[in-house]
Amino acid sequence: MRALVFQRPHEAVVVEDRGAPAIGPDEVLVRLERLGVCHSDFELLEGRYIIPVTYPIVPGHEWSGEVVEAGPDVRGLRVGDRVVGESVIGEDHFGFSISGAGAEFFKARPEWLHVLPEGLTWEQGALVEPFSVAYQATISAGGVDASDSVLVLGGGPIGLLCVAACAARGARVDLVEPQPSRRAAGERLGGRRGVDPRAAGTDGGAALAAWALDGTGGRGYDVVIEASGAAPAMASAYELAAQGGRVVHVGINVTDRPAVPLGLIQSKGLRVTGVIGAPGIWPETIRFLAASGLDLSPVVTQVLPLERALDALDSARDAANHVKVQLTTAA
Repeated sequence: MRALVFQRPHEAVVVEDRGAPAIGPDEVLVRLERLGVCHSDFELLEGRYIIPVTYPIVPGHEWSGEVVEAGPDVRGLRVGDRVVGESVIGEDHFGFSISGAGAEFFKARPEWLHVLPEGLTWEQGALVEPFSVAYQATISAGGVDASDSVLVLGGGPIGLLCVAACAARGARVDLVEPQPSRRAAGERLGGRRGVDPRAAGTDGGAALAAWALDGTGGRGYDVVIEASGAAPAMASAYELAAQGGRVVHVGINVTDRPAVPLGLIQSKGLRVTGVIGAPGIWPETIRFLAASGLDLSPVVTQVLPLERALDALDSARDAANHVKVQLTTAA
């Protein structure tokens, strides 16, 4: 079979032939159908992932596939099941500290897996992992509905999926994002309007504040989801929120020290929460996707065969032209 392998940090990325893995009695063998390239895959490649990693390693944690073999002790899954899988397994991370889905065939344990409803495509299945983070953001905001105006800061994959999740719950959603193609994708996902922060004020300045007030009847946003991890956006979230608003931090930045007006938390009565991953909500996320009929296809900007994984990595770095790049093993 073909497998994408990170042999060493910073270099030696190859697509190589190797034998299919043998499964244990309590494991299943999965044939890959779709695999998304994630920003954290580059952190893995650069040797700076958040937990210890041993190389070589097969990456891949945003995936969908079909069970082709099940060990004799496996219960609840059978050959032919369409499945997706969680990536945080105890202290291990699938696709990081243990080899992941970047291969034609890979093994997994049934307790990581969820059956994909027939109404969801392979493409949508491979978006369940990032969408679960966006869905978790709506929960962390205390729920989002048609009474809410929502501002998403950052139109990367997670930010755009936050737009989709909030719009599907009935909220009026705006997006701050510098790339025109990503602002357009936000509109296709149900967003109302978008703005380039470079044109409207990059640090929560007067122009951006005026744009925000104009779109909310002078109130500010009921919910601000910071999904970029950019220090200026993190700081501006508090100024753009309405009185009594909710601020949810999804973007990760543990190095910068932005000048955040913390006094606004008290003076506005803000509720501030942070999201890291989406533990415990995968079944609910999948039910939501299946029942809502939400079309996430605007997020996927390129699909390439697994053999062209190196090209896919290059495309995923091209923020001006791509959002989410997926690999496929389909003929």
